[in-house]
Amino acid sequence: MKAPKGFLFSTVEAAIKRPGRKDLALIYSEKQSVMSGMFTTNNVKAAPVKLDMKRIKSGKGQAIIVNSGNANACTGEQGMKDALEMTALTAKAFGLKQGDVYVCSTGVIGTPLPMERIRPKITELADNLDIAVDDVAAAIMTTDTFPKNISKIIKINGKTVNVAGICKGAGMICPNMATMLCFIMTDANIDKKALDAALKSAVRKSFNRITIDGDMSTNDTVLIMANGTAGNDLIKAGSKEFDVFAKALSGMTYELSKMIVTDGEGATKLVEIEIKNAKNDNDAEKGALAVANSLLVKTAIYGNDANWGRIMAALGYSGIGIKEEKADIFLNGLKIVGKGMGTGRDKEANEKLKNKEIKIVVDLHLGKGAAKVLTCDLTEEYVKINAEYRT
Repeated sequence: MKAPKGFLFSTVEAAIKRPGRKDLALIYSEKQSVMSGMFTTNNVKAAPVKLDMKRIKSGKGQAIIVNSGNANACTGEQGMKDALEMTALTAKAFGLKQGDVYVCSTGVIGTPLPMERIRPKITELADNLDIAVDDVAAAIMTTDTFPKNISKIIKINGKTVNVAGICKGAGMICPNMATMLCFIMTDANIDKKALDAALKSAVRKSFNRITIDGDMSTNDTVLIMANGTAGNDLIKAGSKEFDVFAKALSGMTYELSKMIVTDGEGATKLVEIEIKNAKNDNDAEKGALAVANSLLVKTAIYGNDANWGRIMAALGYSGIGIKEEKADIFLNGLKIVGKGMGTGRDKEANEKLKNKEIKIVVDLHLGKGAAKVLTCDLTEEYVKINAEYRT
């Protein structure tokens, strides 16, 4: 993936959880950037999340240091001291203001960071800067099976603008975001208000509408850096240029969210749940999430069993407005429920479930509300991965 202008990257092996893989990474902008971010809604927040939430208020930043293998969550005062030290050492190594450095961590909760191994490696990060953004995507993985990155090239005022993103996430994925780190870099010249609006819209339509196992993490973070080196006129909210940028950002985050769900721990199928003609958009989203989070629905999909009753049950307990005698359900285009009753096409539906990509559409016939949520099936491998996570 081609990085935007003015960004450099570095990765090293710090043996944070175990030796043999790069697990400490740095994203660096050659000039101070406009920054925006969104964070976990979990009331238990990791130390780096608490620190970044304070620093993002400045709207400025120049570097992000990231470690995998340890979440630095539920680590008390020492956890915050360690997060602060990581940013202080990074600032010193690069000659930056400490407030312009952000820190993110992902991995096991409740274990102090091995700072004795991290400290000497931060200087090493500074000595190995290059344009290899793909290495960062690999270094931040935990239970992921492949690195996740994408970039989009757009034109703004005749200038070429690059919007690039990397993320990690395979388990504990449930709105709003979860065990998910995402770092977006762009060389666009954009003001803080516009960047905030674009990111909020993009996250709402992508990362906040994916679920793998219904668990919400302590460490979710999405950060975006815009360093302005593309040379376009300043993008402001409400302008045509803003619409172009926001569309590209939303498209990119949606593709990243699909990668996360595809890589769900033990997952074999990507599943899209669409609710349409609900009373309102809020009902549509709640209904879609209820179906997507249903363990019974997810295991049925894995077993190629088109048990539509489980979908109806999930809709019923979701708390949304529903009249079962009006509901239709479609599975990969096949109508399996009409006016709340089965259509007798279960065998055909079971065959449809053998596909790697599944689309379930529920038409409630109650209004104009609509929403889509991405999820995956639930397998024995998911249990195995999480049973052995700390070993």
